[in-house]
Amino acid sequence: MKLRRKYWIAIALLIFLPVAWMGAVSYYTFSSAITEKSVSFYRVSLLETDRKLGYALGEITAVTNAAITQPVVQQALKQGARPMSYDRRQEINHLLVQHPMVRGFGLYGQDGTLLYGYNMPAAADAPERASWYAAMEAAGGRPVWSGPGENGVAAGTDVLIHARLIKDFDSLANIGVLVMHVKPDLLDQVFWDSATLQQGDILLVNASGDVVFAKSGHHVGERLALPAAPANGRAAGSYETADYYGESSLMTYLPSQQPGWMLAAITPSALLRAELEPIRNTAAALLLFALLSAVLFDRLFIARLVGVISSAVSGMKRVQRRVFEPLPVPRRAEDETDLLIEGFNRMGAQIGGLLERVEAEQRLKKEAELQALLAQINPHFIYNSLEAINSMAVLQGNRDISRMVVSLGKLLRISISGKAELIPLEAEFEHVRHYLHIQKYRFEDSFDWELALPAELGGYPVPKLIVQPLVENALHHAVDPARGKGAVRVEAFADSGRICIEVRDNGPGFDPDALARLAAGESAPPAPRGGGVGLRNVHERLRIRYGGGSGLMICSETGGGSRIRMTLPQLPVAAAREGGDEA
Repeated sequence: MKLRRKYWIAIALLIFLPVAWMGAVSYYTFSSAITEKSVSFYRVSLLETDRKLGYALGEITAVTNAAITQPVVQQALKQGARPMSYDRRQEINHLLVQHPMVRGFGLYGQDGTLLYGYNMPAAADAPERASWYAAMEAAGGRPVWSGPGENGVAAGTDVLIHARLIKDFDSLANIGVLVMHVKPDLLDQVFWDSATLQQGDILLVNASGDVVFAKSGHHVGERLALPAAPANGRAAGSYETADYYGESSLMTYLPSQQPGWMLAAITPSALLRAELEPIRNTAAALLLFALLSAVLFDRLFIARLVGVISSAVSGMKRVQRRVFEPLPVPRRAEDETDLLIEGFNRMGAQIGGLLERVEAEQRLKKEAELQALLAQINPHFIYNSLEAINSMAVLQGNRDISRMVVSLGKLLRISISGKAELIPLEAEFEHVRHYLHIQKYRFEDSFDWELALPAELGGYPVPKLIVQPLVENALHHAVDPARGKGAVRVEAFADSGRICIEVRDNGPGFDPDALARLAAGESAPPAPRGGGVGLRNVHERLRIRYGGGSGLMICSETGGGSRIRMTLPQLPVAAAREGGDEA
């Protein structure tokens, strides 16, 4: 992927997406806040409206509560269809029409016959055929209300119906029915002061979804598919967004204190979204500003940077073809791009010079290899001479000389042959074995020796000729005729992921001054008595190759022998195999 494309992806990920995400989160947050604010507003408004509604209907209920227990009403219902005197009718009118919102009423007998009516429509049906009759019987004397949207009596004029059973004051038996027509102005007064948002509306809905009354006067008597009808058991103050006559609207619900009714506040969603336009416009402006800033930054800075990098890439491809042409220097910008071009040109010139020197060194190396091939004549001459000596010793029956010559040949072959720097530990121990074998012939029975190498450690790589100097030092101090027979033990073991090789002897040990210098923290081990160049060499080889964690540790006691421990890392076995193959 090209750098310019990566830049635009980075701009999208670091600027456009965060700004868009922040805009979306802000829009959603403010939208939720406005919705909650609207719902809280309507909760208060609906509660106040329901309180007013309960109070207004309660006044009518109080009138009928007082009237139906009066003897004049009780006697009128008990006497049935007999004519009623003028005075009795006036007394009943005085009891039931004292409220200004009462339009008329009717007293019905048990058989549904209208016994007395005041301002009742001539076409009024018998109570048994009314939609509210079953609810009235179930109420058992409590008043039942039927709103304008639920009935249409009185020559098509909507009224608010108040109906209830009348019981005998003494026996509590049903003796008739009171049906009172209340002017719908009562609901107008209740809903007139109800607070709504702009273009909002408040509905009074029954359990069937019929609009009993609406503040705006629209859709009264129509049936709505409201998802939160009272039968659904919605909690007070619940809300949701739903379709209301083809327009998405926020609906807030409140079950009324009047059984079977519910208040619903309707707010068009478009009205709420209008309040979010500043947030949406701000997010769009930020995105546009970010886009323009990115384009301007690309033209002023990124284009030149990409051009310089592309030029450097082309220059590196030319360097691969060993064409060291300097990059052209564009208009200086006094920034890091100038340093990049200048540094690349210097690097190209240096690489060209280095290649010339390397080519010259390669020529010298080839000449040295030719000289090394000529120098191989001497080792071959030595091997051939040792082979001749061995043959003569065997023919003369001198087995000791033959064994010594064989060991010497193998010792020299490991020492001066091969180019490998690392050999398996078992090969190093084999070299030490031949060395001790030769020294055994030299000193006869003046010392005993022992090698201990676990089989699992034999394949690990170690530097060539790293153990033999330690053994030579041990022999130098352990073989002392004045002290008796010497002993040398060489042992290898693993410790915490590292290889340890210990060389012990029973010689006189190191001088106290030498051990004091060791305790003082000298970088190299102190020299043993009479020298120590070989030990210094081994210690420095280990530190140079493996670092400060490797080297020699000397433990010695005057007259009690010495112990020299070599510590080096446990490298992979494959390194020793490669080294052995080269050898």
